[in-house]
Amino acid sequence: MSAPDAPLELAQRALGFLEGDGQATVSRERSLMLRYARSAPTQATEIDDTSVHLLAIRDGHVGAAVTNRDDDDALRGAARRAAQAADAALRAAGHAGDHPGLPEPPPAYRRHHGYDPTTARIDPAPGGAALRDAFAVAAEHGVEAFGTWTCGAVETAIASTRGIAALDRMTDAYMKVICRDGRGRSGWDAQAAVSVDAIDATAGARRSAAKVVGGEPAQLPPGEYPVVLDADAVGGLLEMLGWLAFNGLAHAEGRGALDGRLGTRVAAPAINLSDSPRFPRTWPRAFDFEGVPKAPLPLIQDGVAHRVVHDSRSAALAGGGAVSTGHALAPGGDPQGPAPTNLVLMGGGAADVAELAAPIERGLYVTRLWYLNVVHPKQTLLTGTTRDGTFLIEDGQITRPLRDVRFTDSVLRILEATEALTGGPRLVSEAEYYGRRFPTGAVCPALRAGGFRVTG
Repeated sequence: MSAPDAPLELAQRALGFLEGDGQATVSRERSLMLRYARSAPTQATEIDDTSVHLLAIRDGHVGAAVTNRDDDDALRGAARRAAQAADAALRAAGHAGDHPGLPEPPPAYRRHHGYDPTTARIDPAPGGAALRDAFAVAAEHGVEAFGTWTCGAVETAIASTRGIAALDRMTDAYMKVICRDGRGRSGWDAQAAVSVDAIDATAGARRSAAKVVGGEPAQLPPGEYPVVLDADAVGGLLEMLGWLAFNGLAHAEGRGALDGRLGTRVAAPAINLSDSPRFPRTWPRAFDFEGVPKAPLPLIQDGVAHRVVHDSRSAALAGGGAVSTGHALAPGGDPQGPAPTNLVLMGGGAADVAELAAPIERGLYVTRLWYLNVVHPKQTLLTGTTRDGTFLIEDGQITRPLRDVRFTDSVLRILEATEALTGGPRLVSEAEYYGRRFPTGAVCPALRAGGFRVTG
């Protein structure tokens, strides 16, 4: 599949084996993952794989089959299995399903900035150099480095019986550095970008090592404290909020956190959150998994909830003239519904986290959050812990290391209590790929909130 249009040609060929309405989606991933621990490489994984997903629609019911072979027999067999699954679903239900059918083709797809030819080479040399630089910095600081470096190139092609013929290419690069000393104290840094050239391993390792501070960590009893959340912590909250508040399927079924709250204030006036697939720092895409074009969508403006996101199925269930906003996460729509994948929280006027901390007499600074779990979806209530760099704020200064704490708090309540944000938001992501590579992240700043509920 070396020709530029090969994925689309394969999708169109696979579509020819489907009977009735349907869609063929081809995903080609080439990627490299380098893992390391204790300042030594531990594992290298390289992937070069193409999969063909065939979707069949029968009277509102869908069936699907996948193959990673591209010969005619394999494609014919997958088409047959997809049709059989759709027919079986229709027979079992005994009535029409709720899938509204495939979308019409758009006039055109807009180009984006998300493909870098250098990164698309999937060359291990930049990764090896990045690990070497991180290990050198760790040694200078008397700590050990743990983490991953990865880059990938993904091609997605869609052909449908409605006439969609779409091809998109994107690249991504990511590195996380966790520096740890002999007593288990750790610091964190992560960088995400379209290009491997944008990853500065030396700078990232220095930021991580700087968070490994000696001395006995202080303890903070349960209570509500002012907090400075760095961008990685904010990004974790926004990722959860994407599912809890902006999922159009949950909203249509009355399960979403914005049910009955659209058009009302749900956050501080400083909060302007959108899904912006062409924002310069994002990992952009031209279309979703139904071939619907990506476009900017305001979600919260000046603290007021405006929109939720839809795929074709959730829009049909919502009614009232709702249409797909280009957020299908799988061909035919993901069973869990749609979600924003290019969240952008606009920054404010603070220069850095030190300026955010200045008004706080006693509070905490949080590098990132870990092991987030939902307690109450409609309240956006989460529980989790701080990790890899938690510090006490005293008299306006980030001072002593603090033992990690457990928190239980509402994402929307934290955004409602937000008082200030730093400028220059950056792309943050966990970039954990278990299955098909689908990089997502949030572009966001650090923020100060008037209250953060520590529960343990």
